[in-house]
Amino acid sequence: MTTAATSAVGGATKSAGHVIVDSLKAHGVDRTWIVPGESFLDVLDGLYDSGIETMVCRHEGGAAYAAEADGKLSDIPGVAMVTRGPGAANAHVGLHTAWQDSTPMVLFVGLIPFADRDREAFQEFDIRAWFNTGAKRVMVLDQAERASEIVAEAFFAAKSGRPGPVIVGLPEDVIQEQISPELHPVIPVAVGGMVRDDYQDLQEALAKSEKPLVVTGGSDWTEECAAKLTAWLEEHRIPAAAEWRTQGVVPSGSDCYVGPIGYGRPRPSIDILEATDLVIYVGTVPGDVVTSGYMARQNWENTNFLVTIDTSLRGRSGPVTKHIVAKPAGFVEDLVNLKVETKDSWDQWRGVMRREQESFAALPPADASDVTATMDAMMAHLVPQLPEDAMVTFGAGEHTNWAHRYFPTRTFRSLVSCGNGSMGYSVPSAIAACKMFPEKLVVTIAGDGEFMMNANELATATQYGATPLVIVMDNAEYGTIRTHQERHYPGRISGTQLVNPDFAMMADSYGGVGFSARTNAEIPAAIDGALAAIKDGKFALIHLFVEQRAAAY
Repeated sequence: MTTAATSAVGGATKSAGHVIVDSLKAHGVDRTWIVPGESFLDVLDGLYDSGIETMVCRHEGGAAYAAEADGKLSDIPGVAMVTRGPGAANAHVGLHTAWQDSTPMVLFVGLIPFADRDREAFQEFDIRAWFNTGAKRVMVLDQAERASEIVAEAFFAAKSGRPGPVIVGLPEDVIQEQISPELHPVIPVAVGGMVRDDYQDLQEALAKSEKPLVVTGGSDWTEECAAKLTAWLEEHRIPAAAEWRTQGVVPSGSDCYVGPIGYGRPRPSIDILEATDLVIYVGTVPGDVVTSGYMARQNWENTNFLVTIDTSLRGRSGPVTKHIVAKPAGFVEDLVNLKVETKDSWDQWRGVMRREQESFAALPPADASDVTATMDAMMAHLVPQLPEDAMVTFGAGEHTNWAHRYFPTRTFRSLVSCGNGSMGYSVPSAIAACKMFPEKLVVTIAGDGEFMMNANELATATQYGATPLVIVMDNAEYGTIRTHQERHYPGRISGTQLVNPDFAMMADSYGGVGFSARTNAEIPAAIDGALAAIKDGKFALIHLFVEQRAAAY
């Protein structure tokens, strides 16, 4: 059986695997994140001279995380490819991230040959049973001639409605079959928008409101949409908060930006949400984290407008005054035409919250004394040196509090993180950001436990020229769990302590440049050296040794 295009009765043909690659190109895919497997060799062969960059990762979890980050950073779903059984299992962590973060992503999974199915073949598993509860769709290419159609359907499903992950199974023998090279067209995705009643109800709600608040969230934004919303908010002096770990829709420098809502605020989210008399959620819904564990705005008299194209309102809690069925782009396009009279009370309300945010985000003193290193000092020295368009990525853990608080999100897509609190996200997402925006400085902030889960992807960074600045906050423990442990089982430390390697030496061995800082006095030189290494085309890592119970506030 041949894999290249051949002549046949009725015209030229291609293998289904090659047609899949052609379809990816037709959908605008620039790169795919893979761990190779013999089950999808024909697709790999199609990628050989396709122009699509094949990013070979060290672990399927890292590949899935990077593809998920790609989906957040682009208008095109991120693409990952893994093999059957163990490979698919390892990739599951990235799928859960995409599911809870509403990120468009397509995972291609090589499968055993169709002819061997249901015989307990090597690495056989039930792809639908594994993934049906955590993906928007699970499809299997059982008919080779449907290869391009399946790709089009997968990309449509990933983007339409509330975005999310889609799984495509590729039986090893089916993708080698010869089929017509004709491609299925891209399926357009509806963005929705306001209807007459929506205009009237929103207008009336704003007219009655003295303390309105817009909460942006989700991954379904465009640069143009974010800019239009920011301009409209600034014109009408209406404050806007960001759902936890989605900062950057409204720039941090805007007078209307009042900070993130969720974990990691010195004042509980409930204070902000209960004080406002109208909340307009755009691109998200009031879920667990935003409402402080389903506590805030649960009174049925609260006025909540939910703008999401998800008709199921999955993940919502509390009252719904109005559901506007639209993606952010569709809603904002209509919102800018809404006739609204600005009130003095709005500006006063905005000013109070803005001053709180400015105080919250104000950098601590740039201490350079010979005391144990602190993340406060790291951020105080680093932030003033960041370019205007610098980006930050991070996974989960107490180390993220400093990024939430101090890292400026001055441009669209300047922060990439995971709302499901998944560890191991920092390095793969930083590599994805570097590949998507090679001209930008990408900083990733990791804890020692979080970093070690995908530190091996630093080899991927070197292989493909990604040059992030990796800051590893080493407190020799799983800090978040230790915090909960001390709260519920004080004085009984168990299962949270770590013994770590020399992370700076590890960076050197992976082809980057490593630096260590044990005191605040050593931090400025480490930053200068790291930034110089990045200019020279290498990734850089700063191993920051901090006290165990360090806290951002």
